[in-house]
Amino acid sequence: MLDFFTIFSKGGIVLWCFQGAGVTESFTGPVNALIRSVILQERSGNNSYTHDALNLKYKLDNEFELVFVVGFQKILTLTYVDKFIDDVQLHFRDRYKNELEQKGALSLLNNNFAFEDDFNELLREAEESSKARGPNSMRSFNESLKSQKTVKSMIETKGGDKGKEQGGKKNRNAKKEAPVAEPVKVEQVKAPASPPKTMENGTEVLSQEEIIQKKREEFIRKRMGVPVEKPSKSPKPVKEKQKGKEKRVWTLGGSSTKELDYSESNGNGAHSAGEQGLDPQVNLGMQLSSMKGDLLTVDYESSEDDEVEEEEEERVVVADSSKKSTKKGGFGGMFGMLKGLVGSKSLSQEDMEPVLDKMRDHLIAKNVAAEIASQLCDSVAKKLEGKVMGTFTTVASTVKAALQDSLVQILQPKRRVDILRDVLEARSQRRPFVITFCGVNGVGKSTNLAKISFWLIENGFTVLIAACDTFRAGAVEQLRTHQRRLNSLHPPQDHEGRPVVQLYEKGYGKDAAGIAMEAIAYARNQAFDVVLVDTAGRMQDNAPLMTALAKLIAVNMPDLVLFVGEALVGNEAVDQLVKFNQALADHSMSDKPRLIDGIVLTKFDTIDDKVGAAISMTYITGQPIVFVGTGQTYNDLRSLNARAVVGALMKA
Repeated sequence: MLDFFTIFSKGGIVLWCFQGAGVTESFTGPVNALIRSVILQERSGNNSYTHDALNLKYKLDNEFELVFVVGFQKILTLTYVDKFIDDVQLHFRDRYKNELEQKGALSLLNNNFAFEDDFNELLREAEESSKARGPNSMRSFNESLKSQKTVKSMIETKGGDKGKEQGGKKNRNAKKEAPVAEPVKVEQVKAPASPPKTMENGTEVLSQEEIIQKKREEFIRKRMGVPVEKPSKSPKPVKEKQKGKEKRVWTLGGSSTKELDYSESNGNGAHSAGEQGLDPQVNLGMQLSSMKGDLLTVDYESSEDDEVEEEEEERVVVADSSKKSTKKGGFGGMFGMLKGLVGSKSLSQEDMEPVLDKMRDHLIAKNVAAEIASQLCDSVAKKLEGKVMGTFTTVASTVKAALQDSLVQILQPKRRVDILRDVLEARSQRRPFVITFCGVNGVGKSTNLAKISFWLIENGFTVLIAACDTFRAGAVEQLRTHQRRLNSLHPPQDHEGRPVVQLYEKGYGKDAAGIAMEAIAYARNQAFDVVLVDTAGRMQDNAPLMTALAKLIAVNMPDLVLFVGEALVGNEAVDQLVKFNQALADHSMSDKPRLIDGIVLTKFDTIDDKVGAAISMTYITGQPIVFVGTGQTYNDLRSLNARAVVGALMKA
């Protein structure tokens, strides 16, 4: 039934392995994929992994740094695997405890772990126990709860509650036995003369007798069927309207042209920058600095209160542990405090649960998607379970350090995207390097495309912008404006009379995939270095537009597909990326479809320290954040600093 079972150390030394009868394929490929995609990427929250036709279950032993992996066919439903892998782990630890306690790789290589007989015995017991249980048989009618019900119990009462039927009958009988009160006329009940009511804060102040009399009148009206008069609302104080901007009066004639010239001042009378006589293009060029070479990283100023907050957290943990042990006396309280600090035992799930719950809430508050936050905390729990704590370290500090390491590992890409190097390589092959931008509406695709254009121009490359957003009104004009401004910053006379940025557009309502194909062919003929393809914004649930995007990418096969996403989103980031990737995979014509290769995180300057969207996006796709937009000028483009972002994320 099992294809393979292997036990290896986290250093990569295989201690023992088993391969099922009739299995000829090597299991190194699936195990290596598990190590690359799950264990190294800190995604071990779920103990299962699927690779092609195989389903892999694994268990981490953090005390001895071991990994237990079992593989079986995906179509099989083996209910005993989870218990079986736990039994193998305990049996292997107990039998080879002395050998495993010897530190070093040489000690593991020199030992011979003969585990075949024990493994076969455990496997036989697990298979027999699963067969003995068998499928759950259907209960007979007499065994079901329905057979115990009577017709009387199934009759619904007027209130809809079956269980209170008998009580309801008793109440009805009691009502019948009670004497019927004579109807009271409303006219006969007269309220006694009361002094004039005082007003306080716009509401009437009633005495206790008046309140009782008022409730009595309402009760009598309800019994007699007389509609209750609604109390008149007290008049609200009239608020004075705030004076806003005065309306500008445009007359048909009689005014001079000087009076109608409002270009030198804004609506409130303040003079604009145009009065100073500065050329906006020159002013823009003075503000922009050089962006040659690699981009600067996003950095956060370390807060001086971080160390104080960490000390306070540790005091809270120690205080909690001392409160729990005060019942045992003074000596027990002191011993409990030391036990909370000194590494005297291995971590268990119960020890970490309150700390992990607090960490999960903290991550969600920092804009990490709720599902991702839970998976991260589960991964940290499995990573630390059974691990012996260091001396004088608290559970909170240990869990926080492990979570920080996991977050840094997630943000650091599996592969480094070096666009400048890739553009140079494409230039040596006499072809343009093609980058396609995609994303939902309003996230800043065109703006960040212009920033990336400026960065590429600063590094000596020529850029062709393909206007493939043929849907949004003003999309082509926006790109044309960016083209003019970029060419004014880098005049053609400084580049042998050739403009460094050109726009390839065919207007609106055309096929975006065809425009991209023509733009790439034009760039190849005109020897452009980079083609930046701007696409229309689309929601992830819009199937026709997602199909069009998948067609554009499948037909033109760009070198890089960048997803542009806002740093403001939380749970929505997961849905967007999953559905974008799913659409690209479903509508691709090849066996290995082109998915999202990287992420552009925009509006990063608007979120302060709520940087959780970066974690959510990289965790879902496994792809790096290539660019970070931090403002509204061409210079506001950065690369991601994983440790700085994690530091801001973990800051209280």
